[in-house]
Amino acid sequence: MKLQTQLTIAFTTLLIIIMSIVSIMIYSLILDVLIQNEREQLQEKGDILIQFLMSEVNINNFGQLFGDESLQLFIYDGNTEQVVLSTLPENLIQYWMENYDINKYDQPLWKAGDERYVVSILPIYPDLLDQELVLVTPLDDLQEVQRDLFSRLIFIFLIGIGIISILSHYLTRRLVTPLTKLKYQLKKIEKRKFDEVKRVKATGEIKEVEQSVYDMANELNRYIQSQHHFFQNASHELKTPLMTIQGYAEGIRDGIFEKEASDRGLEVMVAEINRLKKIINEMILLAKLDSEENIYKEEKVKMADVIISTVDRALPLASEKQVKIDHYVETDVMLNVDTEKLLRAMMNIVSNGIRHATSKVVIRLYKENQQVKITVEDDGEGIDKEMMPQLFQRFIKGKNGETGLGLAISRAIIERSNGSISVNRSTLGGAQFTITFQL
Repeated sequence: MKLQTQLTIAFTTLLIIIMSIVSIMIYSLILDVLIQNEREQLQEKGDILIQFLMSEVNINNFGQLFGDESLQLFIYDGNTEQVVLSTLPENLIQYWMENYDINKYDQPLWKAGDERYVVSILPIYPDLLDQELVLVTPLDDLQEVQRDLFSRLIFIFLIGIGIISILSHYLTRRLVTPLTKLKYQLKKIEKRKFDEVKRVKATGEIKEVEQSVYDMANELNRYIQSQHHFFQNASHELKTPLMTIQGYAEGIRDGIFEKEASDRGLEVMVAEINRLKKIINEMILLAKLDSEENIYKEEKVKMADVIISTVDRALPLASEKQVKIDHYVETDVMLNVDTEKLLRAMMNIVSNGIRHATSKVVIRLYKENQQVKITVEDDGEGIDKEMMPQLFQRFIKGKNGETGLGLAISRAIIERSNGSISVNRSTLGGAQFTITFQL
């Protein structure tokens, strides 16, 4: 069964249940209101009748005072314990006198067999006479009015249920249609037809889901493309040193390289093996950062200490390249990070800056708008704008780059630390890396 049909049935069923409960309550309430209203009318008629009792108006003519309505009443004399005047059958009055207290005025209903009557008892000149005027109305008359009102109410309810069912069907259709369209877009994502994914018009939470689906499609597309590039670049990066090693090894085996050439070949082979080992280790680290949760161990760290440790580790490389490292830090910044992993990420970024700098690298640590920011900038030639969007992808190397995995590792570590990294042009002329953490 479709979701739209399920929602329509659910809304309609809920509406019918609510209407049924309300109808039962209203049905009983209508009778209570009619009984109360009838008692009030009987009291009004009784007050008028009492005014004429002392006159010579005949009881049979009382009906003319109320538009020829048939009055059902009797007058009971407490002194003689007799009925003075009556328009009701004698046996009915006798039954009531035996079973009910005439002097008790708060009796809304009297019974006689299967019949019930609305009763209103009024004293006649209580200071002079011990007489009560008793007016009654058969409850069947009120129940007939009740049924008539209730049937009209049910008719109105049925019209309301029909209208609301149509509206609920229309509203659920508007609600479900974007979900149906999203289903087709997800089918395209499942089949990796990312270029065919289209936006779906929606509102509220469904709009948020649609945006998430669209972002997910773009991220999956980017990830799959990066994986393709990764395997292509990885095969190239691994193939080059392996071919070099193979060439020298075969040359030495076949006696092509002798003496100094053989020693030189062995040195090249060792260097290529070390380079190959470094590439493989970095690839393993990247894989672990992507898949293993336990590899990252957080602790509360003073970020100024991380920056100082980074500078200390980078000094030998900076001295070799004759590059000065300046650092400016706020000492009260604390974050939950994996110290060793973050130090590795910082070393990759700072080493990259040192290799491309002309004379100096500047590191800054500061707080801004509930964020912790670290900037690393150099005064080198900078990075081409075309390369900036893909700089943190694997095996993307700039000028003087080594394995092309350093910045990819840095990004993975920083993102595992709930941070982000970006690159732009520096005011010093070179590149500026900005790392951002939320406080």
